[in-house]
Amino acid sequence: MAEDDNLTGVWEGVYNWPGHRPPTPFTAVLIETGGSLSGSVHEVSLSGPFEGRELTAMISGVRSGCSVQFTKAYEPKPVRFRPVTYDGSLNADVTEIEGIWSIKGLWSGRFLMIRSRRPSEAAETEQEIAVPVA
Repeated sequence: MAEDDNLTGVWEGVYNWPGHRPPTPFTAVLIETGGSLSGSVHEVSLSGPFEGRELTAMISGVRSGCSVQFTKAYEPKPVRFRPVTYDGSLNADVTEIEGIWSIKGLWSGRFLMIRSRRPSEAAETEQEIAVPVA
């Protein structure tokens, strides 16, 4: 992994609950600046009082080499939602982050995030589409 590989971009993910609750898919928009992470997470609640509603959370954290850690805080903050910490490892291709999420003293489970597209790949695809076919 090169030091200049940046996590900025759109990531599709899923987190798993303990027990029989279904996995929850989400979309994360990450912004990495000098090892600091910020951004947002968007997901649809699959159960509970917010079932069927889109939830938005802000994230802040750090990335050091292959280690990625951030906290997710829902906005606006529903009273019952506590911050969620994510502690993961980045793969060598800088395309996947896998690890453990936890709500202190309550829940924990596994998560996986996959980069939707790397910026250079998106630019190449746009160029291919713009080139007329003879």
